Amino acid sequence: METIAADLAQLMQGHQYLVPFIVGVIAFGESLVLLGLLLPATALMLAIGGLIGSGMVEPIPVVGGAIAGAVAGDVVSYWLGRWVGPRVVHRWPLQGYRLQVAQARLFFRRFGFASVFFGRFLGPVRSTIPLVAGMMRMDQRRFQFANVASAIVWAPVMLAPGWVAAEGAGLIGVETGSNWLFWMAGLMVAILVGTGLILKFINGRMARRPRGGRRAASSAARS
Repeated sequence: METIAADLAQLMQGHQYLVPFIVGVIAFGESLVLLGLLLPATALMLAIGGLIGSGMVEPIPVVGGAIAGAVAGDVVSYWLGRWVGPRVVHRWPLQGYRLQVAQARLFFRRFGFASVFFGRFLGPVRSTIPLVAGMMRMDQRRFQFANVASAIVWAPVMLAPGWVAAEGAGLIGVETGSNWLFWMAGLMVAILVGTGLILKFINGRMARRPRGGRRAASSAARS
């Protein structure tokens, strides 16, 4: 993490005009189906937030780039699902990720519109929810509203922990290096634990839901 942050800081400081593009690519990759399951974008966003808190980069271009990239990634995933349809999960390269798609599908059936908004904040389903929304023919306007609204909230939320950690470290006199890395590792653990608890709660709610209600939720989501 420290090496990545140092490389990003050097690149962004020397090429300020590339800042929105770099952050946008990271956010796009995290929101894109399949790539989002492999890319450690959460850690990168935390590191970039630390660069903002340390004053190395300006916050507005970073937040703007993150929002644009996140919106674009979800749009591509949505249209892929809408264009190919349910058979996309039986094709390469998604055929090895059927479990993740199945989880996202249950989540979408249970929560519909809300799943697109809140799914962006839940790692295991973040990059597959837009694909499922497209597969299940969710109304485009409703999807885009949830997509843009969630991206506007998601960008500062993802950057804030690293931002606060870097500023807090500076206020108490913690120097950059292993101590700052320890702060970031603690934040990552807290985020992962929180996400796991939320998913456990959601899975429990879905398990108790009657089967007949899922069909109605699916129909409501497409309307």
